[in-house]
Amino acid sequence: MEFAKPLPGYLVTRYHGWKATSYEENKGWYRRLATEGQRPRAMVISCCDSRVHVTSIFGADQGEFFIHRNIANLVPPFQPDGDHHGTSATVEYAVTVLKVAHLIVLGHSQCGGVEGCVNMCNGHAPELEAKDSFVGRWMDILKPKYELVRDIEDKEEQLRQLEKQAVVASLENLMSFPFVEKAVQAGTLSLHGLWTDIGEGGLQCFDPKRELFTQV
Repeated sequence: MEFAKPLPGYLVTRYHGWKATSYEENKGWYRRLATEGQRPRAMVISCCDSRVHVTSIFGADQGEFFIHRNIANLVPPFQPDGDHHGTSATVEYAVTVLKVAHLIVLGHSQCGGVEGCVNMCNGHAPELEAKDSFVGRWMDILKPKYELVRDIEDKEEQLRQLEKQAVVASLENLMSFPFVEKAVQAGTLSLHGLWTDIGEGGLQCFDPKRELFTQV
């Protein structure tokens, strides 16, 4: 397996720094997590974007969040078709095995995946229209929501609104999973939709009654 290379030097240095400081100072907690297993109170579905640091936003420690990341923080609808569904599998494990009390979908500003969806819907991204585009087929999940923002002339505002619609779409699709719907109706699971502004550090929460996002 010649294509697998050693870890870059700067990452090795950072690892040893972490092992000598953060790990050493919290060794007991890490060993407890290893022996007793994880009991996260919440699952967070966020974007892969490197600028979205979920644990930092909420000041979370190891063991608090069960985190899944994908392009544009999307959840596909329930489709038990035998294909590989990483997001669906993660949701299933969080709800049925870990029995998390909260399931959070976290969207963000300047989302490249959502921008790609806008470009695809406008006919400006033929590469995403190709059948062999994994990103394009993943963004098909969001395409129906584009109709809600199509007539917004300000492109930045259009993007911002579709970013928020990506969160709404994921919340709607989560409720198509029988085990999610059952847990929500039983009161053992609550769903939350959030959107964060990377540059300003703002955080907004979806209000289903008013169908809009309000500042936290």
